[in-house]
Amino acid sequence: MLEFLPKEVREGLEAARKKDLRRKSRLRVQVGDAVFPVLRFWDQGFALDADLSPGKLRGLVDVYDGSRHVFQCLIVASAIENGELVCDFKRATAVSDRAPLDFWRDENAPVGYLPRT
Repeated sequence: MLEFLPKEVREGLEAARKKDLRRKSRLRVQVGDAVFPVLRFWDQGFALDADLSPGKLRGLVDVYDGSRHVFQCLIVASAIENGELVCDFKRATAVSDRAPLDFWRDENAPVGYLPRT
């Protein structure tokens, strides 16, 4: 249906759609010092605006939700489709604020011990 509209109108509608997606999403990708807003995010990848992002993106990137570090993703493939840079990642590791334990912690263990008198 959009093919019947004039080219300027189609471009305006596409720009408005991208602007709306950028405003709704708080997710952003950081590669070194560069930051790119995420338009869509799913299980095995995410999409960036092709006009604002580099032509290809590979390697380790950080994904933020506002100022909170959420994932560290390893991008294995990226391609430009319909004005979006679609990135597929191999893994998305959730970021934790503390180091992982190397031992099993009992749920019913005491929090602390009282000293002997």
